[in-house]
Amino acid sequence: MTLHLQMLRHGETTTSGFRGSLDDGLTEHGWSQMRAAVATAGPWQRLVSSPLQRCARFAEQLAAERGLPLEQVADLRELHFGRWEGRTALQLMETDERGLGLFWEDPYAFTPPEGEPVQAFADRVFAALHRLQRDHDGERVLLITHAGVMRLVLAHARGLAPRQLLQVEVPHGALLGVDIDADGQWREVT
Repeated sequence: MTLHLQMLRHGETTTSGFRGSLDDGLTEHGWSQMRAAVATAGPWQRLVSSPLQRCARFAEQLAAERGLPLEQVADLRELHFGRWEGRTALQLMETDERGLGLFWEDPYAFTPPEGEPVQAFADRVFAALHRLQRDHDGERVLLITHAGVMRLVLAHARGLAPRQLLQVEVPHGALLGVDIDADGQWREVT
């Protein structure tokens, strides 16, 4: 069987920069981006969400509107960027240009100061997705999550090398799909 997983990235947030584990909310535009993305999408049998409010508040509202079960999964939250959280790339160019360059070049080989290694992030995300596939095989699930989670999933489905992770584009409000088979095959679907 196959888990049919659609992923929705949260919309624009009230602050910019590396958000990571910061629990900021959505702007009105961010809410609009997410509403537009799901307006004609679905149907789903369940919703799964990151517990961070930029995902969870929209997931709660959508679950209520569509009468769907909702599960918040902590392991599907964004990468923790350590001391980079709340800082923009421009700010980091002034204070940690070398580190930012190393991270952009190969995020698996460089961890932001006091941050979560990308391999540990990938391990927790893939373990959570494996549990979803096992528990909801054959279902259509909407996952409301973050750019980092979606990049991991799409890079894996596309067969990209780890250092190509940040080449995967995931704009605010993007709705993208992947089928995950019980035999471990991942396919991007459009």
